[in-house]
Amino acid sequence: MKIKILAFGITKDILGASEKELEVQDDLNVGQLKEKLEDGFPQLVKLKSYFIAVNEEYAEDDQMITNTDEIAIIPPVSGG
Repeated sequence: MKIKILAFGITKDILGASEKELEVQDDLNVGQLKEKLEDGFPQLVKLKSYFIAVNEEYAEDDQMITNTDEIAIIPPVSGG
């Protein structure tokens, strides 16, 4: 299946675009997506942390992904 991934902040720079379309297996969960992203974009591993949001809500690694889901990579945020 094809999924569209939205990237923000530093993750947009790492992916080279604010949106990427990826071809992935049909039975993919968030943890597997992170592995695939880190394989394709090794700089993601260097981030202190980042989150995956599915349909505008933070997702756990075991959450399954469908081709209609909106996927976003949320970079680490700092502030004071």
